Amino acid sequence: MNSLLCSALFFLFNAAQAAQQALPEDGGGPLAGLKQAGTVNFVVLAGLLFVVGMAGVLTRRNIIVIFMSIELMLNATNLNFIAFARYWQLQGSLTAANGQMFTLFVIVVAAAEAAIGLALILAHYRNRKTVEVDEIDLLKW
Repeated sequence: MNSLLCSALFFLFNAAQAAQQALPEDGGGPLAGLKQAGTVNFVVLAGLLFVVGMAGVLTRRNIIVIFMSIELMLNATNLNFIAFARYWQLQGSLTAANGQMFTLFVIVVAAAEAAIGLALILAHYRNRKTVEVDEIDLLKW
């Protein structure tokens, strides 16, 4: 498991360095004079958040921590939607609302997932008095 995380982080770091070297020095676009974070920075941050969330899902046994890790992965995708919407808007390809609409859709789905998931967890806890994933065997014969 540790080698998988290390290789994912190594890949993200190398991708960020390659993308940073490919950027033009003058910056271009309407915000060329401003010091700002580029799309590469947001994608690397989102990749790190997604890797941490995936590690939490794969290694934890508590269902509450697993749900928090899933929410972390959903937030990483939201960060990518916003970053690429900003990039495409600066390139003149999209309007400002496209990435935000996708993000709102993901937030609504995440809220529904959290509400239903927590209701199922509470119902299971009332019956079995545990939230450990290994002890959830309700569908077994």
